[in-house]
Amino acid sequence: MEKLYEENPYLTQFSAVVESCVQGKKGYDVILDQTAFYPEGGGQPYDTGTLGSVRVLEVHEREGRVVHTCDRPLEVGTHVAGTIDWDRRFDLMQHHSGEHIVSGIAHSKWGCDNVGFHMGADVITIDLNVLLDEDQLRELEADANRYIWEDHPISITFPTPEELAVLEYRSKKELSGRVRIVSFPGADTCACCGTHVNSSGQVGFVKLLSVQKFREGVRIELVCGGRALRYVNNIMDQNHQVSNLLSAKAFETGAAVQRLLEENTALKSRILTMEDHRFASLAEEYTGTGDVLLFEEDLSPDGLRRLCNQVLHTCGGRCACFSGQEGQGYKYAVGQAGGDLRTFVKEMNQALNGRGGGKPEFVQGSVQAGADEIRAFFAKR
Repeated sequence: MEKLYEENPYLTQFSAVVESCVQGKKGYDVILDQTAFYPEGGGQPYDTGTLGSVRVLEVHEREGRVVHTCDRPLEVGTHVAGTIDWDRRFDLMQHHSGEHIVSGIAHSKWGCDNVGFHMGADVITIDLNVLLDEDQLRELEADANRYIWEDHPISITFPTPEELAVLEYRSKKELSGRVRIVSFPGADTCACCGTHVNSSGQVGFVKLLSVQKFREGVRIELVCGGRALRYVNNIMDQNHQVSNLLSAKAFETGAAVQRLLEENTALKSRILTMEDHRFASLAEEYTGTGDVLLFEEDLSPDGLRRLCNQVLHTCGGRCACFSGQEGQGYKYAVGQAGGDLRTFVKEMNQALNGRGGGKPEFVQGSVQAGADEIRAFFAKR
């Protein structure tokens, strides 16, 4: 089988003869006498497209043959026109080429070896075996984009065994036989079976999104080309919305958010103080009354806990506090100094469609019941 993608990754249409077609687990597995469809491998996903009117769903290499999994069968011996999904192919070419450039520069600057590579639907990841920090990440991004914009030609060769023996190139394993070498002059030389752009300028640009410790080194997330442009546009759209909401200029949204957080912290502190005064007043009001059932609006689980804790120490009995809205359920906190509420709470949760737990003397949770149902339950207890 002739693998047309190895010689010309820009080939999007071709003609081939159907050599076999058998039904598989995911569709019909078709083998052609030649193909431009790239099979999944080397960290790069497979191509998709069509063979005649049949959709190509997946492409894999098995025992040296490229197998096209299709949604319908093709007749053996017929000629078929193949068409590659070019948008997908070029996106993968940009990313695979960008990965080479980033990995090669990281190797030359800091001695990093690429020990893992994955091309996802949103981002691609590179695993390097050397720790890099945020400053080095920015330096790596700047150097990679400088190389891209210089528009270096990229070459693909199949060296003889003698040539390969003296050639310095990256590879994750020992290689033998026919080896395909992809060279990015001044950045990277690597044994690779994937599809790549003809010159570095066609990568467009690389955006490194994050770096985090991974095993003994780091994992870098990045996007390239068209996907990088979409990423930046999405970030700009989000920042534009934030800018409008905060009445801040585009490059001042960070400071505006910081101010908003400080104001929010101050308001929360004020609300907590007001709640504490309210809770203390209720605790005084219910001093010595025995069992207490309270409904308070708009309390957080922590607010319910603090209210219940204050009242149960003055009422001399069981204190049950609820907060919520009709039709949406209620959060609760129930406590009794020195008591054991486990049986009571189990019965309450069963009766009021609730769930929760805690210590024998203090429990929190929620119920899916109305205020009248809650009051009726406690009236019997």
